[in-house]
Amino acid sequence: MHRTGSSNNMIRLKTPQREVFLSPHRFRVLVAGRRFGKTYLANVELLRAASGRGRTAWYVAPTYRQAKRIAWNRLKELTKPYWASKPQESDLRIELAQGGTIALRGADSYDSLRGEGLDFVVLDEFASMAPAAWKEVLRPALADRQGGALFIGTPRGYNHFYDLYEGAQGQSDWATFRFSTEEGGNVSAEELRSAARELDERVYRQEFRANFENLTSGRVYYAFDRGDIQPVTYDPSFPLCWSLDFNIDPASSVLCQVVHGEVRVLDEIVLRDASTYDVCQEFARRTKAWVDAVEE
Repeated sequence: MHRTGSSNNMIRLKTPQREVFLSPHRFRVLVAGRRFGKTYLANVELLRAASGRGRTAWYVAPTYRQAKRIAWNRLKELTKPYWASKPQESDLRIELAQGGTIALRGADSYDSLRGEGLDFVVLDEFASMAPAAWKEVLRPALADRQGGALFIGTPRGYNHFYDLYEGAQGQSDWATFRFSTEEGGNVSAEELRSAARELDERVYRQEFRANFENLTSGRVYYAFDRGDIQPVTYDPSFPLCWSLDFNIDPASSVLCQVVHGEVRVLDEIVLRDASTYDVCQEFARRTKAWVDAVEE
C-alpha cells in the first residue's frame, strides 16, 4: 500500500497501482481487468500532474458523457482539499490552489480538443476510442511541454489498444503493465469464481484476466481442436438426429446421435442450389444403409 497526503486526506494506492504510479516513463500503458481500480489511479495521476502553476491535465474517455459519469464525482471528492474555487460543472474543469487545472473531455468529438497544450493526459478505455484522437490531437498537444500520457483500459479484441500495448514494449520512453482483476484486490475470490462459472471462457479471460481475446470473429467453436476428432459409427440403439441450418445456399445439415450425453456427428450434408426436396432425397440416400441394417 502506497500512501500520500495528510492524515485527513490520505491517498492510498495498492501495490499494482503503485507500480504504475511510480514508473518514471513518459508514456505508460495499463491493461487491467474490470474493477481493478483504474479510474481511482487515473484521478490520483491527474492530481499529481496538475499540481503546479500553469499545468494542465486532462482525463479523456470515449465520450464526454462517459467522462462525466465515470470520473467526475470521484475526481471532485479526491481533489476537494486542493480546490482554488468550486469546480466548473458546465465544463467539467477543476482549478487547483497550486495553480494547475484538471479537465474531463470526450474523444467522440476529438477535433474540438485541438489548440490547448497539455502536461499530462489519461486516455481511459482507449480500446473504445478512435486511434486518431491520440495520433492527430492529443499527442501533438503534449509536444511543446513534453507532457506524458497514461493509457488505461480492458482489452476489446486485437484492435489498436493491443497494437499500442505490443508496440510500446521495448521502447525507451514507454512502459507497459498488465494486471488481472484478482491482482487489483477489489473483487473477492468468491465473486471471481462465480463470474468464471457464469461467463463464456473467453469473455471471462478478457474482462477479468485482462487477456486480449477475439470475441467477434473466427470459428464458432473456438475451443475446437482437430485432435479431438475420433471415428464414430451409427448405433441403432439410439435415435438418429438431423440438425438443419435453414440457409438457402448452401443447404447444410448434420446427422448425429446423442449417446450417453455425448453428441456424435456421423455425417454432414452440404448442397448448393438445392430445394427442400433435394435435401430430403440426400438424407434418405445417406441413411439408407443404417435403416436397412435395423430392418434386417
